[in-house]
Amino acid sequence: MEQHEIDEILNRPYSQELLARDVTRLAYVAKDGTPRNVPIAFTWNGSEIVMCTSRNAPKLAHLRENPMVALTIDTEVHPPKILLLRGRTELDVVDGIPDEYLQMNGSYEMTPEQRVEWEAEVRSLYDGMVRIVVTPTWAKLIDFETTLPSAVEELARRRAERQTA
Repeated sequence: MEQHEIDEILNRPYSQELLARDVTRLAYVAKDGTPRNVPIAFTWNGSEIVMCTSRNAPKLAHLRENPMVALTIDTEVHPPKILLLRGRTELDVVDGIPDEYLQMNGSYEMTPEQRVEWEAEVRSLYDGMVRIVVTPTWAKLIDFETTLPSAVEELARRRAERQTA
């Protein structure tokens, strides 16, 4: 997929709404060859998805071995809006708490006092984290208004052909 095609999809209003959400589902392949899919908080910086995890997270060993991932960001209403992304991870080990981690957890409803307590707890727990950075190399938006899953698009095309035959 060409970069301009990815950018066109990511700049659509529905995509922008989805990229402003809190949680994505990160799919990757474990060392034993079986798939894994985990929900994880994220932030979008305009060109990359950034997720943060502890330095001892099991997924890191798998991502070092096979950095290719798929991400799903979706809604819980009907019809769903679904943004599917694929890309290659880059792992960035950092000391302290990455700004993105504090940003991505900033949309949960907390009072200012709860926020202070939460940040103090985070800073006391983690001496560092790993930023999992994904630059999309493929993107598809399914909004069930202008775009459908490819299999459903094919079925609709076949139905139209039968109706005109």
